Amino acid sequence: MTETKRGPWTVRAERTVYENPWITVSEYDVIQPDGSPGLYGVMEPKFLAVGVVPLFENGDTLLVGQHRFALDAFSWECPEGGGANDADPLETARRELAEETGWRASHYREICSFDVSNSVTSERAVGFLATGLDPGSPDREGSEADMEVRRMPFHQAYEMAMSGTIRDGFSIILLSAAAHLARTGGLDRALAARMLPEELAGAAP
Repeated sequence: MTETKRGPWTVRAERTVYENPWITVSEYDVIQPDGSPGLYGVMEPKFLAVGVVPLFENGDTLLVGQHRFALDAFSWECPEGGGANDADPLETARRELAEETGWRASHYREICSFDVSNSVTSERAVGFLATGLDPGSPDREGSEADMEVRRMPFHQAYEMAMSGTIRDGFSIILLSAAAHLARTGGLDRALAARMLPEELAGAAP
C-alpha cells in the first residue's frame, strides 16, 4: 500500500480485522504526529445515526426504553436508529419514529449534527425535532421486542438527561438541543413555556 496522509498522521498500511452488515473494524499501521510508529483501530459504522425528539403541543415528549446488549443494561432514550449514509436522514427519522413508537409527525426540524466518538469511530449522527404527532402502531425489529414507550413532560425527560438517569449520549445531546431552542427563542414561546415551565413560565404571551 502506498503511504497516505491524514493530517499529521501517515498511514503506512491498513487492513479490515472484522466486518458484519452493520460495522467494519479497521486497523491502521501509522506514523504518529511525533514521528513514532503506532497502530490505530477505527470502528466504521455502515449507517448514519439518526434520532428524534417528538414534541406534543402540551409540552410532552416520548422516550423509548430497551436493554442494550453492549452494556448489559436497560436504557431510556429518544427514538433512534440508523439509515444508509447516502439516504435522506429525514426519511430515516420518519421511519424510526414510526417503527419504535407508532407515532407519525407532520413536521420535522434538524436540531443537531455531530461526531459520536471521534477517537475510536467515524460514526456521525443527525437529530430532529418532530411535531404534529398522530398515533399509530409500532413496527419494531426483532432486537426491539422488549422496547417500552413512555410519554412524559419534556422537562422531566430533560432532567433525566441532566441527572444521569438517561446515559445515552445521543439522547442527552438531542434533549439539550431541544431545550436550547426553547430557551433562546427558536420555538413558539407558548410551546417553549410548556416544555420548560419552571424556567419559562412568564415567557408565553
